[in-house]
Amino acid sequence: MDRLAADISGVALLDDPVRRALYLFVVDQPDDVGRDQAARAVRVSRALAAFHLDRLVDAGFLDAGFRRPAARTSPRSGRPPKVYRRSARQIDVTLPRREYALVAGLLAASIDDPGSSGAAKSLRRRASDLGVSLGADARRRAGARPTRRRLVAAAEGVLRAHGFAPYRTPDGALCLRNCPFDALVPRHRDLVCGMNVELNDGLLKGLRLGGIRTSYEPTDGRCCVVLREKPV
Repeated sequence: MDRLAADISGVALLDDPVRRALYLFVVDQPDDVGRDQAARAVRVSRALAAFHLDRLVDAGFLDAGFRRPAARTSPRSGRPPKVYRRSARQIDVTLPRREYALVAGLLAASIDDPGSSGAAKSLRRRASDLGVSLGADARRRAGARPTRRRLVAAAEGVLRAHGFAPYRTPDGALCLRNCPFDALVPRHRDLVCGMNVELNDGLLKGLRLGGIRTSYEPTDGRCCVVLREKPV
């Protein structure tokens, strides 16, 4: 099976509404998800959730493992529960076939070229301008006198709509589960991360959302940008 056929089959697998809901729930969580948690989230039985989750593992959409709860210390406590997390599989279906990742890689390589003086600076400036525009549009949609809570929700909405999968950490920071430009990161990390920082900085400026700063915190498995409250 070629890649296009495999990707189309993958999309077809997600046509089932329960399976799709389970997949979207799991990939939106910052931590591993158990069967009971997933079943409660999409309001299906544990057995049905387990069936669909394992189908998603077989198809390569999710990775599975086992986690022993902290309260269980005895080796006779029984088998640890199965948990699920997002896999590295990526699906791209364009008909007719398009190779946007290829041209993006070429453009990034051109910008990173030592002979392209000023290109990286121009990219960061344009990313900032785009962020400001997205933030300003989101602020207008938030109403005439939006509260801080509504503006924070608007920022999360913009980030979610553009594939960053934002989530809250226990300390209140807003992390981004996914980098939409991940395919370029291995070869152009500084370029992509610099662009992401400027994009998110611009978003906050456009929203006029004070008291929050962008923090560059590169970590495997998520975007390098974290939005944090400014220290008082």
